[in-house]
Amino acid sequence: MKRTIVAFSFLTRLPTPQIEADADDFAAAIRRYPIVGLVIGAIVAIGGWATSQLDPWFGALAALALWVAITGALHLDGLGDLADGLGARHANRERFLAVMADPHIGSFGVVAILIQLMAKLVLLHALLPVWWTVILVPAAARIGPLAWARWLPPLRPGGLGVAVAKAARWRDVAGWGALLAAGTLLSPALLAAPILIAGWGWWLGRRVGGVSGDCHGAGIEMVETGLLVALLAFGRF
Repeated sequence: MKRTIVAFSFLTRLPTPQIEADADDFAAAIRRYPIVGLVIGAIVAIGGWATSQLDPWFGALAALALWVAITGALHLDGLGDLADGLGARHANRERFLAVMADPHIGSFGVVAILIQLMAKLVLLHALLPVWWTVILVPAAARIGPLAWARWLPPLRPGGLGVAVAKAARWRDVAGWGALLAAGTLLSPALLAAPILIAGWGWWLGRRVGGVSGDCHGAGIEMVETGLLVALLAFGRF
């Protein structure tokens, strides 16, 4: 239970009990990320459905606002940092890491975040008839960090990244994967999740050479959007 609370405290702005937790608890909390995603998805879907009764676009906007507010834009921040880092990577690896660590956002980051928000807004509007399917999207996307942390080396040696890599176990990936497979009975579009997760991991390995917190956050955003596209595409056939 402690590590579940730690996961909610880190990934959301939802109120959580004050508890004593150490670095090991923080690292192992990655195993509980999909639980957090399920709660996020339920709040977003219910809020979007309720407000869409007033106006479809208002419902989509409200759902998106809830999505950002609950997560505190944490993953969007990672997406922006990664985009800025890649924009500066023509220099060298040190420059890439330094730009990613810079708390200020650059033009690449702004553009990436704006495109991501617009994409989610349009996709949420298009998915109005099947709001309930959105519940499973954040949960499925948060299986990704478990796989990426186990698969890829940390970009920065030592520190929390190494602890997270040790805490992420293949049996956890397999367990959540089995639950995801069960979820495909409700929404077959979730079959795209393993492909999207594997694709992001492959891209990080080829383009970035490892994984960091920003890469995890950006990956969650990309997988969520990819799953929304899959839900829309599946509903058209």
